[in-house]
Amino acid sequence: MEEATIFVGASFTDCERQLFPPYGNGFVRNIASSGRLPGKIVNAGISGNRVIDLVNRWDTDVLAHNPTRVSVVIGLNDTWRRYDSNDPTSVEDFEERYRTIINRTIGESTAELVLCEPTLLPLNSQMEQWREDFDPKIEVIQRLAKEFGTKFVPFNSFLNDKTKEIPVLELSEDGIHPTQLGHELVANFWLEKMGL
Repeated sequence: MEEATIFVGASFTDCERQLFPPYGNGFVRNIASSGRLPGKIVNAGISGNRVIDLVNRWDTDVLAHNPTRVSVVIGLNDTWRRYDSNDPTSVEDFEERYRTIINRTIGESTAELVLCEPTLLPLNSQMEQWREDFDPKIEVIQRLAKEFGTKFVPFNSFLNDKTKEIPVLELSEDGIHPTQLGHELVANFWLEKMGL
C-alpha cells in the first residue's frame, strides 16, 4: 500500500491550498517539492481551525485517507479567539480534545503521529501577552507527545530561536503566519526531524 502523509491544522498548514492546489503555498508544498517524503501527500489544513474543528472532521479529512503518517499543527487559533472574539479555549478543553484526535488515530489506524508546535513570534507587546494563554497549550502538546511516544516537532521554539539570527519580519510579517523564508525553514526542519 502506498504511503500517505496527511498534514492537518489551520492556516499555518492550509496556506491558500484552494488557490494553490493541492499543497497550498507554504511548508507542505516545500516538503512535497523536495522529493524527500515518499508516497501521497495531503494538505488537510483549514484556516481558522481550532482543535475542536479537527475533532469534528477527523474521520473525513484524516482517517478516510488511510494515512501512514499524520502531522498535526494546531493551537494558535485556540489562543487567538480568546483575544479577538472573547471566545477562549481552556487548557483543559484543549488537552481533552487533543487527546481525542490522538486516541482516535491510535485506535482506528496504524498511522505514525507527528505532533508539531504551533508558532507565535514576538512581533509586539500585545502578542507577548498572548503567551499566558499560548504557552500552556504548547506544554500540553509537548506532554502528549512524550506520553504517547509520538514524533515531535518544536516549530515554535525553532522559529523563535531563528529570530536571534534573522529579523523577525523576515520570518513572519504578522507574528503568526510564516513568510516564504519561514515556510522553507519550517519544511526543512520537519524533514530533518523525520530523518528524511
